[in-house]
Amino acid sequence: MRRAPEAESIELIPRDYFRFLRREEIFPDTSRRLELDVGCGDGTFLLEMAQHYPDRDFLGIERLGGRVKKISRRATRLGLTNARVLCLESSYVLGWLLPDACAARVHLLFPDPWPKKRHAGKRFIHPENLTALHRVLATGGDVLFKTDHADYFAASSEAMETSPLFRRAGWLPPGEFHPDTDFEKVWIAQGCAICRARWIKNGV
Repeated sequence: MRRAPEAESIELIPRDYFRFLRREEIFPDTSRRLELDVGCGDGTFLLEMAQHYPDRDFLGIERLGGRVKKISRRATRLGLTNARVLCLESSYVLGWLLPDACAARVHLLFPDPWPKKRHAGKRFIHPENLTALHRVLATGGDVLFKTDHADYFAASSEAMETSPLFRRAGWLPPGEFHPDTDFEKVWIAQGCAICRARWIKNGV
């Protein structure tokens, strides 16, 4: 049986930020399925998934230190041993820190849409990040994407579906657990339409 976690063990703090982590540095049992929550916000989705799927491991990536500390404390109170969180920019983590083929799934839920045209280059889905997503996903791994911003969804879909790295697939089967994020609950309450897509990694 795993020991109850301490808050310090929930936050993943690499010894070296200038090399790829080994898979066992993220979670020690490398035979377990690992999923990534990129830009995990307040951690609501991350922790609900960890509670619902005790046989999977979940790593949240969040750049705001205050959020990371709160998530760590909540995970500790819940006694979760299958959730960790890393305080760093998502693009760097995916491009330069996580090991190859480490994740079965990436959750990309309500990233900043950068709605102004002059800021469009800051959106997460762009060629460099697509290469990084492809690298960290295991064979057959997938990306689950949600946004309330229709223009961002259209641009992201075009980028993903014109890339040779990914192919479009149907959403999750009906009834499969995939809780609403904190942002999603707000947008639904305001009557916003939620756009969603799933893409599977091509190749090996």
